[in-house]
Amino acid sequence: MINAGFDLAVPRRRDKSAWEALEATLRAGLTFHSCGCGGPGYRPRSTAEVRERRRAAKQLGLLEQATLERYDPWEELAR
Repeated sequence: MINAGFDLAVPRRRDKSAWEALEATLRAGLTFHSCGCGGPGYRPRSTAEVRERRRAAKQLGLLEQATLERYDPWEELAR
């Protein structure tokens, strides 16, 4: 059992990609807690987004959690 937080928007029952993305997000240690102001921030909504962020983490040498919570997983290269 994981306390995912009050800001969790549960995917539709048949949206397998969204459920897999949610599982990857929670396994990486990201939750949906916030102070109620702006929400928990970016969270991937599909397996394609998770794959892209995992690839970025590997190539950039970052933790998976760090890239899963970014809108742009490649932002390190832009700096």
